[in-house]
Amino acid sequence: MLTKEIIGNIEEQTKDHANREWIELDWDELNKRILRKTTDKGTDVAISLEEKAPLKVGDIVYEDATKQIVIRTKKERVYVVYPSSIIEMGKAAFELGNRHTPCLISESEIVVRYDETLERLFDEVGVEYEATERRFTEPFKYRGHQH
Repeated sequence: MLTKEIIGNIEEQTKDHANREWIELDWDELNKRILRKTTDKGTDVAISLEEKAPLKVGDIVYEDATKQIVIRTKKERVYVVYPSSIIEMGKAAFELGNRHTPCLISESEIVVRYDETLERLFDEVGVEYEATERRFTEPFKYRGHQH
């Protein structure tokens, strides 16, 4: 099956489709416009998007009366850091930045991909953290740099 456009997003729908199939992507594949994947129920799908915008979790790439095919990310091992103060937030962000470690920052946490060498860094900073699994909802943004 070939799809060339995003039909919509399940977040905008009022009810679930009776037969939803998922295409699971690595978070960095959200930026790709051309992909070939198999859904969780075995449907082979080729995606060739003309838009330059990245795919989003919940994007519907195919839908008819019998099936709906939707994008989601794979669960990945991550560290979730829970700074208890602005000082802990600053120290953790500074150390992660020094390592050029991509992270997602929200009001209450920092999420980074799993790398066991980060545990020592978190322990040295003195910040609470846990190793867990999450689905990323957006791709990390890499920034170019020069030394």
